[in-house]
Amino acid sequence: MPDPIEEWFAAAGPRADELRRVDALVREAAPDLDRQLVPAGAGQVLGYGLRPYRPRSAKETTLWPLVSVAAQKRHLSLYVCAVVDGAYLPETRAERLGKVSCGKSCIRFTSLDRVDTGELSALVRDAAAATSDGRNGFFSG
Repeated sequence: MPDPIEEWFAAAGPRADELRRVDALVREAAPDLDRQLVPAGAGQVLGYGLRPYRPRSAKETTLWPLVSVAAQKRHLSLYVCAVVDGAYLPETRAERLGKVSCGKSCIRFTSLDRVDTGELSALVRDAAAATSDGRNGFFSG
């Protein structure tokens, strides 16, 4: 039986190797987070650490990953959905991550070679540790 995650990587074409590198980094930094494909828009993201989440616009609670990775047309996106002490962790550390474009919870980059992988690993590890007790401002909104 085919592995859906391996199929997801393969479907990324030339970005598959880069996605595998990001996956390895996340799994090493936060080995206790479960890993699975999660529907997102018209496609899927590879998610780690599903948490109950209900956006303000939704009537029902769903599950959304603490960390997820997706291949976009021109870059990769790593989402770290952690708000600690009222601040989005990726946004607070953007300057230390290297050649990236950062939003509140999204880190965009073309290759891990352009990212400070030590800082990125620390960000993922800290997000998992800071939210391990279930408290996370991102998911309580």
